[in-house]
Amino acid sequence: MEQEEKNYQPETRSRKFWRVVLGSMVGFVLASMITCIMGILMMFAMVATLQKSASSMSSTVNVKENSVLMLDLSSNISERAVEIPFNFGNYADQSLGLDNILKAIKAAASDSKIEGIYLKSSTVGGSPATVKAIRDALMEFKKSGKFIYAYNDIYTQNGYYMATVADKILLNPTGDLSIKGYAFQLMFYKNLLDKMDVEVQIFRHGQFKSAVEPYFLDKMSDANREQLSTLANSLWTVYLQDVSKARKISVDQLNNIADSMLCSSPQEALKLKLVDKLAYSDEVEKMMKSKMNLGDNDKINYITVSQYAKSVADKENNSGMKVAVMYAYGEISDGKGDSNRGIYSETFIKEFRKVYKDNNVKAIVLRVNSPGGSALASENIWHEIENAKNAGKKVVVSMGDYAASGGYYISCNSDYIFAEPNTITGSIGVFGMIPSVQNFLKNKIGITVDQVGTNAHSDQGSLMRPLDALESERMQASIEQIYSTFTKRVADGRHLDVAFVDSIGQGRVWAGSDALRLGLVDKLGNINDAIAKAAELAQLDNYDVCYYPKQKDWFEMVFSMKDDAIEEAVRQKMGYFYPMFNDLQQVLEREGVQARMPMTIIIQ
Repeated sequence: MEQEEKNYQPETRSRKFWRVVLGSMVGFVLASMITCIMGILMMFAMVATLQKSASSMSSTVNVKENSVLMLDLSSNISERAVEIPFNFGNYADQSLGLDNILKAIKAAASDSKIEGIYLKSSTVGGSPATVKAIRDALMEFKKSGKFIYAYNDIYTQNGYYMATVADKILLNPTGDLSIKGYAFQLMFYKNLLDKMDVEVQIFRHGQFKSAVEPYFLDKMSDANREQLSTLANSLWTVYLQDVSKARKISVDQLNNIADSMLCSSPQEALKLKLVDKLAYSDEVEKMMKSKMNLGDNDKINYITVSQYAKSVADKENNSGMKVAVMYAYGEISDGKGDSNRGIYSETFIKEFRKVYKDNNVKAIVLRVNSPGGSALASENIWHEIENAKNAGKKVVVSMGDYAASGGYYISCNSDYIFAEPNTITGSIGVFGMIPSVQNFLKNKIGITVDQVGTNAHSDQGSLMRPLDALESERMQASIEQIYSTFTKRVADGRHLDVAFVDSIGQGRVWAGSDALRLGLVDKLGNINDAIAKAAELAQLDNYDVCYYPKQKDWFEMVFSMKDDAIEEAVRQKMGYFYPMFNDLQQVLEREGVQARMPMTIIIQ
């Protein structure tokens, strides 16, 4: 006992401190590891549950008797639907795809459980060609004898155009309807760049290749004004002709309504026969119930496009023969990237090569919706389409809202081209822009740049100085060479004379109806027309249609939404000024010679 007391020594403060600290650290690490492991296990369990639920939801969509397809087009309409089984903050309602809309409308025509369509088109989140494609599908639906009722509190110009396909157009008694014509507004940045002491050196071929004009002019050139006036009138003519035919109002009268602002109230809209009745939503529902022979207490079973598309299975002929639809939408860029965010040459070519090397694929429909982009990437994609044709595949192009500049470049080598009458196409021309921020850095924020280099032009394209005379000469020579190649590709693909292509080229944009007259496209029609033509060229009677590139599953997409969400947040915050921000951003980001549309066009 005495020996134990002798050996025992009180714990020092220092030793106690480190014992507590190290013990806490070990405890914290162990707790963190356990929490992390449990979190991972819970995440996997949640994913498994969600995937199981998603699978269950997608397979249990049931169309009830007395159903009406609710076609709400106010959300942004993309080329392809986003397959999301849950409503993440109404995201599913904001992911309408033209593919699913057309599929749903076609299937509803022959579905005995679908009595008609309730069209909500206050605004339509699509460009003219997308809007027309949906409207034409609804015109085809009407042949089934089923009704289409359109009702909104407010009709924008695009929304009203869509509504004119309906059997009855109904408007809120205190609402609004707009018909005013088309106008293109461009922002010019020359004065801003002058104030910032930023110099932009311009290289282009084509008097109409006006993408660069905002950076060295303060208003439209005469050539650009001419081409935009022609384009606006062509698009407006399509609008007027379709509305005139549907509402039995002359084109002259519609123009007078727009010029004199005659439709200033719902009552005026009714008097002018632009709408059939002024009503509230509950009254519209009573009208549909009467049409369906339902009583006041009976229920209309509404089903949305995203819901209905899940119940519509593509019919398979099991013939083994396929027509492949290959989507190409967004700006054309070099390298690799997400095909949901644009056309990246390496990624696209890799996928396209797999498609045309499939022995069961006999024809390919290339669905192009692109304002263009990198000339080099466009040439590489053109070459791969040539390889597909040499492999014995028929290639048919279906143009969407845009197939301009680089978008036309990748289209011109096909066996047959379809466009909508209001597709924006052509823009056969190239340009390059190299900004210099040297004076901005020195004069505005006091930064100077110095350097050493091994050769006379080691720093070419660094943005820290303007190009010298020799560099400018070489750059313009490159532009001329690429333009020459571009026009030769078009001439060969379309069986036209190079001089004629040059005369209608020069960067000029055309509506699809004008492109048909000029020989740039073969026929006006939609993607279904293109699929039928591809099958005809490949001499296929029975075939299945498959779509590429394969889309990501919903789980992958949820975790890749960050960039899209950030961009959408910026777009919403900046509103009207977002296009200006985007244009200026692209000046700094674009590399190499560009085959791109001369402007960003937004039509309401």
